[in-house]
Amino acid sequence: MPPLEHLPDAVGGIATRALYKRIGDFLFAQAMAPTPANYALAYAVLTDPAGDLAKSIAARTDGGVRLSQRDLDELGLRAERAAAAGQDAEPDKVELLAARAQSQMDGFTDVVVRMHSHTRDFGRELIASADAIERSRVEQGSSRLFVDDVARITSAMIGRVREAEHQLEDARHEAEELRQALEEARGDALSDPLTGLPNRRAFEQAFAERLAAGRNPCVAVCDVDHFKAVNDRFGHAVGDRVLRAVAATLADACPDHLVARHGGEEFAVLFDGDLAQAIAAIDVARATMARRRLRVRESDELIGTVTFSTGISASNHAERLEQVFERADALLYAAKAAGRDRIFSDAETAI
Repeated sequence: MPPLEHLPDAVGGIATRALYKRIGDFLFAQAMAPTPANYALAYAVLTDPAGDLAKSIAARTDGGVRLSQRDLDELGLRAERAAAAGQDAEPDKVELLAARAQSQMDGFTDVVVRMHSHTRDFGRELIASADAIERSRVEQGSSRLFVDDVARITSAMIGRVREAEHQLEDARHEAEELRQALEEARGDALSDPLTGLPNRRAFEQAFAERLAAGRNPCVAVCDVDHFKAVNDRFGHAVGDRVLRAVAATLADACPDHLVARHGGEEFAVLFDGDLAQAIAAIDVARATMARRRLRVRESDELIGTVTFSTGISASNHAERLEQVFERADALLYAAKAAGRDRIFSDAETAI
């Protein structure tokens, strides 16, 4: 893992640094000048590897062919259109969700206000109805008119009760829609779109929750070995598939723990068990991944063995995530330096 990805970055952290590096690698591999237009093209391809633009570039560069100037001119125009569409579409999605939630909240407030008004009026009518029944009983005794009055008043009360029930159901429905909208927004903010795993923010929140609960979790930092070589040889679309394969392998081996994509080719796992359990689970994932022989889907070309290295550290009482992660990251560097495809833990032993 290049040291550049661990330099402080006020803009977006490790993930942003990784994106900068991938854009630079893309431009260099295609012998493209670092112009704004070429940067926009690379950005559009790398941030939407499953999009039409990325697929078009993959098809044109199949077999190691570089993009021609004509290709760059045509693709650059498409990148500008895609960027413009993305700038328009993404805020719309967020704004639409916010507007929807606000509208539902306003509607819920209106229902509550109406319910309060109806409840107040209903109380007054109950008092008036009770008085009317008592007067009718005194004046008419057990006559037919008294029975009719009781039936009429009772029917009116039942009608008001049913109206109140309908309004309560409306309020419940509005509240449920609002809950779902907010849950959708929260899910989007805490998941990685490429792998479907929780993202860095979700990982940090989960660690904070465990710390608040008085627990001392273990943190594993995993980084795919020689990932740049995979991207350079096979393209970023294949690289993304490799990341999804590693993500799935880690998730399968650690079903009771939080597996997150921390950024770039780096994953983080939050273990609730002790260090030995964390090491055992990661080693299952490491061995499983090392046995696989991945191939390019379109050409059946052998990608070869894909491995990852890991550093694992156990947190101490009330220790911040930054401290634990720094130790795990240093152990990851040691695992890389020792030959990769291995695990280093606080015990400074390799597996």
